[in-house]
Amino acid sequence: MTFSGVISTGWRSTDGKRPPTFLVASSAIVALAALIPVGYLLIRSIGAGSDWFDIVFRANTAAVFGRTFMLILLVTIISIMVAVPVAWLTVKSNIPLRRVLSVASVLPLVMPSFVMATTVIEMYSPKGVLQGWLSGLGVNRLPDIYGLGGATFVLVLMTYPYVLLTVRGALRRMDPALEEAARAMGYGPMHTFRAVTLPMLRPAITGGSLLVALYTLSDFGGVTLLRYQTFTSTIMIQYQSSIDRTLAAVLSLVLVVIAVLLLLGEGFTRGSGAYHRSTVGAVRTGRRFDLGNWRWAGAAAVSVPVLIGLIIPVGVLVHWLVRGLLNDQQLLPLLIPARNSLYVSLLAAFVTVMAALPVAILAVRFRSRMSRFFERSVYIGFGLPGVVVALSLVFFGINVARPLYQSIWLLLFAYAVLFLPASVGALRSSLLQVNPRVEEAAQGLGRSQWGVIFSVTVPLVMPGALAGGAMVFLLTMKELPATLILSPIGYRTLSSSIWSAASEAFFAKTAGAALLLVLVAGVPTAYLTLRGHGDKVGDSDRLMKIDEVAR
Repeated sequence: MTFSGVISTGWRSTDGKRPPTFLVASSAIVALAALIPVGYLLIRSIGAGSDWFDIVFRANTAAVFGRTFMLILLVTIISIMVAVPVAWLTVKSNIPLRRVLSVASVLPLVMPSFVMATTVIEMYSPKGVLQGWLSGLGVNRLPDIYGLGGATFVLVLMTYPYVLLTVRGALRRMDPALEEAARAMGYGPMHTFRAVTLPMLRPAITGGSLLVALYTLSDFGGVTLLRYQTFTSTIMIQYQSSIDRTLAAVLSLVLVVIAVLLLLGEGFTRGSGAYHRSTVGAVRTGRRFDLGNWRWAGAAAVSVPVLIGLIIPVGVLVHWLVRGLLNDQQLLPLLIPARNSLYVSLLAAFVTVMAALPVAILAVRFRSRMSRFFERSVYIGFGLPGVVVALSLVFFGINVARPLYQSIWLLLFAYAVLFLPASVGALRSSLLQVNPRVEEAAQGLGRSQWGVIFSVTVPLVMPGALAGGAMVFLLTMKELPATLILSPIGYRTLSSSIWSAASEAFFAKTAGAALLLVLVAGVPTAYLTLRGHGDKVGDSDRLMKIDEVAR
């Protein structure tokens, strides 16, 4: 049995062979687990009876849908425009401080949305810090930060790293011979990027864009503080203000429908082209483009989103912390929450990448209607509010898996359901760039299916696995609703500490916990990010024997 594509109906390939049973079984288990929130919503929505039609199609629902769609469109487009140049400059060019900027450009992802929105309001509102600085220059009032513009601004700062990480993984796996051939034909750097690099990045861009769109769909804290009503904010208000959660469940099913539409759109945009090399051979690292006198301009361009999305928010938090300490505010002991956050986030990243691996392999190497269904099923949870996923797992834990209830394992289950798309998308874009003949050659040498996956496939998709793991780690560090609802009694994390301090208006405590969150997340993120900057000599040596057979 080879890793040839399956393009006929069901599981059968054109030559009548099927994918490995363990891949199908593990992918099916992961997909069913990811669909638990949908099952919960269907059960809760039964109580609506015939009223669901009036709930879904009333005028207010249509208006909320229009606002949500506009926000998703703007955030996705702007995030791509920010992330793709930043990814190319930090991977393919020789800009100064490249490694520092590579790490710093990812860290805005760790900021909880309500913290980022609060710092933006503090800095850019008509009564904010920037207004105070500009008043001496004759600027009487800055534009209002609230509404669509402010919500878009905040969400772009928080979501462009989704596209950034997937595109970086794809750039590191890209065959440098393609760009070298274009340069040998006389193409300049910009023409090479447009004609060669950008088309090869399409799976990574679409995968990252899907994550951006689904996160925008599910965000609550940022849009609420900036007074922009979306589907998620409407649902959360219903959950908080009503004992009967039928209406919220029906509206959440609308979110599922929107998520499915986004998945179908991503699948259409993705296309079915090949993104790996036509020949196999040892992977090598291409030389970086020398920007000459433009090196510092490139570094400045990368620094702009870092400045706005990381340095300024951190500066606001430091200001709150210092002001609180000067006013004798006592900080909460944060070492235990920091340890808990680090432990559970690393564990969630590992578990989620392992769960995503069979789904990604099945979707890329054995394409069929069923493999597409499995892949798209894991994305739905990312488009739902965290409280919906958490309540569905409370229902599941009490009625089906009682031993897991009030344990850290159910919390990890929730993180996996919420953040599987981050790993699947990164692994998929990386796997698309691996020539399947390499895996076929390994099988020809007598390797088993498990041996091929762990000795060949996994090392080759490691940039995508690290990118996906970094995203899951950062998302887990800041996840709040699922953590509050599903954590064992007395188990505190940095995100729950931030929420508790913010709820009590202790800004020094909020700032201290948020800064520690950035620090704790920064060290593993730096390690995962910088691992991709080295040469892949070791991988090349391990594949020389396979390369000889494949040739």
